[in-house]
Amino acid sequence: MVSQPEHSTSLTLRGPSSVVSRPSYSRTKRYNRSHAGGGSYIPQNEFPVFSYSGDVEIIVKAGGQVNRYLLHRHTLTRCSGFFEVSTSQEWSKAVTTTAPPASTDLARVGEHGSGAAESRAATGPDDTRPRKRWRYELDPGTGDEDIPMLVQKDEESSSDAAAPVAATSGAVSLFGGGSANTSVARSKGAPHATHANHSFFRSVANLGLGSNSGPAAAPLKEEEIALLRDYDNLFRIFYNYPPILDGVNIADAYVQCKSLLTLADQYDALAVVGPRVDHHLLQFQSRLWKQIAKYPISYLRLGYLARSKVIFQEALIHVVGQWPVGERSLRSALPESVMDIILDKVDELEDNVSRIEGRLFRLNLSTARGERVSPATSYLDWLAVSLFRQWLADNTSPPAPDRRIPSSREGNPLAPAALPQLASLGRTYRTLGGSSVGTYLGHDECKKFLKLTPELYSRENLRRFEKRLDELKGMARDLVRPLMGSGLELDLGGGRVNDGIGYLTCTTVGDRDLPWSVDE
Repeated sequence: MVSQPEHSTSLTLRGPSSVVSRPSYSRTKRYNRSHAGGGSYIPQNEFPVFSYSGDVEIIVKAGGQVNRYLLHRHTLTRCSGFFEVSTSQEWSKAVTTTAPPASTDLARVGEHGSGAAESRAATGPDDTRPRKRWRYELDPGTGDEDIPMLVQKDEESSSDAAAPVAATSGAVSLFGGGSANTSVARSKGAPHATHANHSFFRSVANLGLGSNSGPAAAPLKEEEIALLRDYDNLFRIFYNYPPILDGVNIADAYVQCKSLLTLADQYDALAVVGPRVDHHLLQFQSRLWKQIAKYPISYLRLGYLARSKVIFQEALIHVVGQWPVGERSLRSALPESVMDIILDKVDELEDNVSRIEGRLFRLNLSTARGERVSPATSYLDWLAVSLFRQWLADNTSPPAPDRRIPSSREGNPLAPAALPQLASLGRTYRTLGGSSVGTYLGHDECKKFLKLTPELYSRENLRRFEKRLDELKGMARDLVRPLMGSGLELDLGGGRVNDGIGYLTCTTVGDRDLPWSVDE
């Protein structure tokens, strides 16, 4: 005897429909419904293709791949100055039509007209109000150095331009192509054309992005992948979606963010894109601060484009502390407003250093009776003061001028300043402000110095000489303490500046020092 599964033999009598409980979800909430087979399909009204409400078609082609977007003018103009100007009455090449959206035609492919009914419910029955629509295509340019740019197409030129694209990718315009009357005729008497649009929208629903590449299409180059990614991220941000950026490798994330910001700058959309990039990079925390310390010039420009106060401030402190290192690169990469801020901060730091330097050279010791030491009052103590001042002069003197390069006062803005480089001064003052007084002018140096006067050299005099010199070092440490402060986020982890940083990081950056507040 073969036993049957118990659950397969049970039979349940169903009562009237008013009594039998129904599923708690409605038809409109059946997620992940497959569109394969003969069932009807209703195009979605969501990013990146707003089938019912979109009025701006954007085609981005790179290599053998074509990405299509059907977006809204009011969203694009709110986020981008480029779209605001190009869709204005003066520059617009919009087409006015009274035909329903192309998506209405697509819905009529469904069985027994069910799709058409649902489409009319979404767009309104027989909605023939005048509509404007715009179409943009990415123009790669004619030269290797040309920057690809979206170009607005009118109806005739866009139809002609779309023909080779359709031939290679098997896709047509999301608007249906041709004039408005042609679109209406296609919906009534050309089901094969509607079916092509239906297939495209099905791929959009399944893949999230209209991409068409032939079966034998060559692999995309790295720059083509980056171009498609940047445009997709740009439009994602416009619709409040997070951009797809590397969240593990900060070096790759920097490259992607820089590329995205450059594109946003091209379309006058930095105010919208910048905060998203800022939010993404700040998630790296300590890894970000270390990268900024390694590449401050690169991150200064990125922070400027992203309008990131934290990144801009962090990079600016490094740049000012190492001035004039990288000055040529800074002048070529940043606008004059940012250079003015850098130079102002350099002047502030140099003024602070000069004031403290003057006080250091005036440091002196006192005798037991309270008199300032001099050769007449205490010759040995006076020698200690002399040695300290000589060390200070040797380590704060400007480098010998290069006679091959005219000075800045002679008209060369890239020449070294009169003062020594701030980076070398920073190392001197960090030595003076160190926690240990034995890091400079140590025992061996003191012994060697005293032996220059044999009649003074003795073990007792050497001990006294070192003790008095340590008093001077202690006073110097107190004087340079204001220069030891730091506004770096890098300090927050360990409570001190990284050992590899020898320059001064005491520059303060306030809200009024941000270039975008100055520009506004």
